[in-house]
Amino acid sequence: MNQKADPPASNPDRDADALLVERVQRGDKKAFELLVIKYERRIHRLLSRMIRDPAELEDVAQEAFIKAYRALPQFRGDSAFYTWLYRIAVNTAKNALMASGRTQATSLDQGDGDETFAEPEHLRDINTPESMLATRQVAETVNRAMAALPDELRTAITLREIEGMSYEDIAEAMGCPIGTVRSRIFRAREAIAAELRPLLGTSENKRW
Repeated sequence: MNQKADPPASNPDRDADALLVERVQRGDKKAFELLVIKYERRIHRLLSRMIRDPAELEDVAQEAFIKAYRALPQFRGDSAFYTWLYRIAVNTAKNALMASGRTQATSLDQGDGDETFAEPEHLRDINTPESMLATRQVAETVNRAMAALPDELRTAITLREIEGMSYEDIAEAMGCPIGTVRSRIFRAREAIAAELRPLLGTSENKRW
């Protein structure tokens, strides 16, 4: 007798979002406020990598949430809500930059301070003044390298390394094939590695 396959494991976070979305679609504005509260900080952190001015960042974030609210009646749950929301936010930021004649952000200084890339292994767990200085220099170098990246590369690496999104979700958020996402993340990492090598003393065939 054939056994039925186990159903795919559910994602509690995605399921909770789906319930809130359903409530919004039935006219529950409070449910959308809960989604805003849940994702507002993450959206601001994402947009801070694209837009330098804090006031403009706030306006773009607000516009992104307004667009999401207006578009929610058409949302069918084919992707995770946050993936869909990130795509709206990224496109809203791009439109704002293009409207003002810019193509990408010029600074990473507006981040909220808790974003970190993996430290090189030999700098971990050594709390000497020298190692702490080296770690700070690495962070500053990474920030400068990311600031110099083209917009598409910086967005991809941010979603992957800082937001922890899967390649599939990034592809959905950025509206491009997964192979393009992999290429962008690879190129971003190589560009960052190139800036780190002189600081870390690593060879060309080693990233860090």
